[in-house]
Amino acid sequence: MYAHPDDLHRARSVGGKAPAEFAAWVAFQQAVDREDGAVPRRYRELISVAVALVTQCSYCLDVHTAAARRHGVTPEELAEAAFVTASVRAGGTLAHALLADRLYEQHTHAAPPAHGY
Repeated sequence: MYAHPDDLHRARSVGGKAPAEFAAWVAFQQAVDREDGAVPRRYRELISVAVALVTQCSYCLDVHTAAARRHGVTPEELAEAAFVTASVRAGGTLAHALLADRLYEQHTHAAPPAHGY
């Protein structure tokens, strides 16, 4: 496996090579970690887990699953969030299938492009 939990310790080293961008990323991450937002922290972590599932970031999944547990998310909530995420992601596939269907119809009536693409 290419992703390894120990690689998380490299973030500061990599960030040191792009300090302005890393500082912006850290500030952005702090929005997730807010305790005073309208969305409670446990829900912020459930949202973060859902996004990590969609983006398939194993590091984010590790960090946010641990944080979700610390903030009181139950195994049942985690499981439901995973299936809700899968369902919504599947909806995106259907939405693009509808687009593909319409594009297919449009291409049926259009002349083929001169370039082949």
